[in-house]
Amino acid sequence: MTSAESGLVQVYTGDGKGKTTAAVGLAVRAVGVGMTVAFVQFVKGGSRSGELAVLEELGVRVERPAVHSTGLLGGGLTDDDREAAREAWEIAAGILSTAEYDVVVLDEINVAMRYELVAEADVLATLDARLPGVEVVLTGRGASEALIARADLVTEMVARKHPFEAGVPARRGIEY
Repeated sequence: MTSAESGLVQVYTGDGKGKTTAAVGLAVRAVGVGMTVAFVQFVKGGSRSGELAVLEELGVRVERPAVHSTGLLGGGLTDDDREAAREAWEIAAGILSTAEYDVVVLDEINVAMRYELVAEADVLATLDARLPGVEVVLTGRGASEALIARADLVTEMVARKHPFEAGVPARRGIEY
């Protein structure tokens, strides 16, 4: 099997900005060479971020079960968070059990695992059971040591300075 035939596991983690953006860039690149892509978003609810519509226009399958903003940003986990994460994992596991997609992005799944919304053991087992040619990208802060050990590529985004620190709120089209 050549390296082009074997799908790898990539992890984008860390406290810096750009994890989802890097995954979106990879998805666009893959579509640009004729690959099929699925993008499953965990935890992120509320206003849809700008890249999702573009991904859909490019033919990427986008799944985003979370409708409401997550309680992780305020008062803590909610039943909506738990249900949306369960649904996103069911979709992702189903996608990863087929050969329909060449690239599968599990956006913010690291956060979902860290808060035990998705069982890490299930994710690791599903990664190991997927077909050999499927590339998987897992994003989000706080990737576990077990996931990092399992991954073929790990990129950690490091925050050095961010406008949030100066009171600049998230801007549509830039941060979401």
